[in-house]
Amino acid sequence: MKELVKACTSRELLLMKRNSFYYLFKLCQIIIMASIALTLFLRTTMHQDNMQDGVIYIGVLFLTLTIFMFNGMPEMSMTINKLPVFYKQRDFLFYPSWAYALPTWILKIPITFVEAAVWISLTYYVIGFDPNVVRLFKQYLVILLTNQMASALFRLIAAVGRNLVVANTFGSFALLLLFALGGTVLSRDKIKKWWKWGFWSSPLTYAQNAIVVNEFLGNNWKNVVPYTNETLGVFILRYRGFFTEAYWYWIGIGALFGFTILFNSGFMLALAFLKPFGKSQAVLPDENQCNEKEAGIRESTQMVSQRIDVGPVASEGLAEQSRKAIGCGSSTMRTAAIIEPNQKERRGMILPFEPHFITFNEIVYSVDMPQEMKDKGILEDRLVLLNRVSGTFRPGVLTALMGVSEAGKTTLMDVLSGRKTGGYVEGNITISGYPKRQETFARISGYCEQNDIHSPHVTVQESLFFSAWLRLASDINAETRKMFITEVMELVELTPLRGALVGLPGVNGLSTEQRKRLTIAVELVANPSIIFMDEPTSGLDARAAAIVMRTVRNTVDTGRTVVCTIHQPSIDIFEAFDELFLMKQGGREIYVGPLGPHSSQLIKYFEGIEGVSKTKNGHNPATWMLEVTSSAQEMVLGVDFSELYKNSELYRRTKSQINELSTPRPGTKDLYFPSQYAQPFLIQCIACLYKQQWSYWRNTLYTAVRLSYTIIISLMFGTMFWDLGSKRSTVQDLFSAMGSMYASVLFLGINNATTVQPVISIERTVFYRERAAGMYSALPYALAQVAIELPYIFVQAEMYGIIGYAMIGFEWTAAKFFWYSFFMYFTLLYFTFYGMMTVAMSPNQHVGSIISLAFFGIWNIFSGFIVPQTRIPVWWRWYYWACPLSWTLYGLLVSQFGDMEDVLDTQQTVKEFLRSFYGFRHDFLGVVAVAIVGFTIIFVFTFAFCIKVINFQMR
Repeated sequence: MKELVKACTSRELLLMKRNSFYYLFKLCQIIIMASIALTLFLRTTMHQDNMQDGVIYIGVLFLTLTIFMFNGMPEMSMTINKLPVFYKQRDFLFYPSWAYALPTWILKIPITFVEAAVWISLTYYVIGFDPNVVRLFKQYLVILLTNQMASALFRLIAAVGRNLVVANTFGSFALLLLFALGGTVLSRDKIKKWWKWGFWSSPLTYAQNAIVVNEFLGNNWKNVVPYTNETLGVFILRYRGFFTEAYWYWIGIGALFGFTILFNSGFMLALAFLKPFGKSQAVLPDENQCNEKEAGIRESTQMVSQRIDVGPVASEGLAEQSRKAIGCGSSTMRTAAIIEPNQKERRGMILPFEPHFITFNEIVYSVDMPQEMKDKGILEDRLVLLNRVSGTFRPGVLTALMGVSEAGKTTLMDVLSGRKTGGYVEGNITISGYPKRQETFARISGYCEQNDIHSPHVTVQESLFFSAWLRLASDINAETRKMFITEVMELVELTPLRGALVGLPGVNGLSTEQRKRLTIAVELVANPSIIFMDEPTSGLDARAAAIVMRTVRNTVDTGRTVVCTIHQPSIDIFEAFDELFLMKQGGREIYVGPLGPHSSQLIKYFEGIEGVSKTKNGHNPATWMLEVTSSAQEMVLGVDFSELYKNSELYRRTKSQINELSTPRPGTKDLYFPSQYAQPFLIQCIACLYKQQWSYWRNTLYTAVRLSYTIIISLMFGTMFWDLGSKRSTVQDLFSAMGSMYASVLFLGINNATTVQPVISIERTVFYRERAAGMYSALPYALAQVAIELPYIFVQAEMYGIIGYAMIGFEWTAAKFFWYSFFMYFTLLYFTFYGMMTVAMSPNQHVGSIISLAFFGIWNIFSGFIVPQTRIPVWWRWYYWACPLSWTLYGLLVSQFGDMEDVLDTQQTVKEFLRSFYGFRHDFLGVVAVAIVGFTIIFVFTFAFCIKVINFQMR
């Protein structure tokens, strides 16, 4: 047991060390929030003279608890990120759940001490709380336990939710219950009897009562209120519905401690008994399914490569063999060499294409020398990754690009395909004899990345349709395009899977092998002449690799130029290639030429080098080749294989091919396209919107959960604030009405912002691939992503507007209901677009979540609910007008109450009170509406700009 806890503790410490940026960011966030609070509530501007001063102090204390509640929310994404590894280790009986959960809890306690200490030391005396040092430490203890309770709560929600969208929804729902029923947003005496259980179940109830009792029973609030026998502090507590007895502080402390234990225990139980959502399973075909009782090997004889007449030298070394690979049901792979060439006609396709070959001569690629290497004494300014590499890739020839790790295989492919976003490229690259221009090359080439990146909520057929729609020439009609897609699906054997959802890797949808074939098909429907494939068989077993290689071979048989990087292939896969481009560390080639039947030409070349060990019968020539050319073998033999190659006949033959193919053939002309993209801007927008429409419609975890959450929240608020909108006899009635508006926009808005972030993060990764492939520009994608949210948010706003408006009891007039719906709709829009924007400017959704939550805390401070605009110091008033949430509350409150002449208990009319206390004017309503729309537009264009300019996938 001791060793289990020690091992889990060591791992958690290591993870915390690697995530030190996250904890430093949280600490900086608290420092920033404390700095804002202490400058906003300076002691010189704060007073303890009347009830309104007390309301401000209650707002400050509520703000303190709010910040530390939100401070625990990022625990959700951190916990969910670690759950897949935990589930795997738990199922293998590495350790019990408590051994994992205890270090996660205990190791965060010192961080909590530091965060609470930073806040209290910066704010307590500067704001002007009771100077008694005992009360300072008592407030510190409340903040400390609130922070611990919040972290435990959100860890529990993460373990129960197990999915980021679900957990974010649960988290927002929990925060809503805590805040709405904590005694500040809705005072205790205003809570309906059917919600009293929620008041007593909310940890924030006890935290809020403890922190206000500690402050308002102090010496600062000992003045006696006229016509009462109560001190000012007791009067304020009673007026706002808080308890007035001193022992409620210790009740609050005990309750917070108990909730912390309860939530952490729940976290352990959830880890022990709940299982992850979904399993990584292959989607079974609709037809021709595998039958375990039948013979499982399906033989294919479609692996015959053809000679392409590109000149007497270039035509040598083309493939002379075809292969067999099994289909469904067998775990072994059989191959049979068919040496006779021209045995099978090349596959025909409905859309013709022009074969192209690519030549590259003396390619040098370098990057700026990393600082770490300079610190070790290296004086060069650049690190060379490719060192004078030369070769040709030709139609109908399947070329293997191989080498040890860090030999530069993927680097060479990225340079040739134009995918590098940095570094320095020297040398000459030609396409069919003409200088390569990236704008046109992207239109005739495809790139199959190692990571199979696709939109998860579209089908296989829709993925191909989307790619073909945007990448095929605009003069190809819809019927021809559809027939071509069907041909490609048959070529890569995806026809039985055409209606299957792609899904997320390792979670649901297609298997790894099926995703590989989809990746190839997505490029093939663009009808490219040259295709680059990065590790098409990585992560696959022998059967799956055979299926993928059959697909690759079928692609080559259409007459296309195909190049694959591959790492330590099996003998069957290796012999499916026609030519080999072998590299060594330092980015230098050591063999460029044909393999020959059973790799005979490759073996003959290396066995001809003195000292190289002979290959054995049945030994994998790929493994033997990598072994005999390793750096260790070079040292033993005292040779440089790169220099040997440069002095060989093979090198001179390659150079001859390069010289021959670098000259344009008679009767040909350079590639030219009238525009960068195959489709005009409008078609790009329509196509992107088409894909987003299906993605959103099928993403039930996002759309259905969000709409369900809205209905539940509207019913909850309706029952919590039942008929409070019709009551206008006291100031507390207005506070309660504003509390309903504040809580609804804050929690619905934050839920929209946090739940959209993982969706945008996934789609942005797909966007990087599709933009690099030349499918569309950034603006159509951004506009489609924005446009698809509009109808969903409209339904959401109307759902809440109709249910909540009626139950809360606001005045039923067409104008007031329109304004309420208008402000709710655009508020939910700008929250959603703000969440999208933070992801677009962040490297991942976790950083985006932390950034957005930090600003939500600042918005909360300046919303006008905690501290009204009239009490904000003049040096911070500018941010009140820059805060979107303040404009929303301004618009909602003024549109409902700004024109009313009812007399309050302060002998002021509602209209006069709003003007004097909040600074709200009804004749300013039009400006408020324009501002809300303006914030929405600003966030939309910032999102689009960041998507266009910022690229976090640097290569």
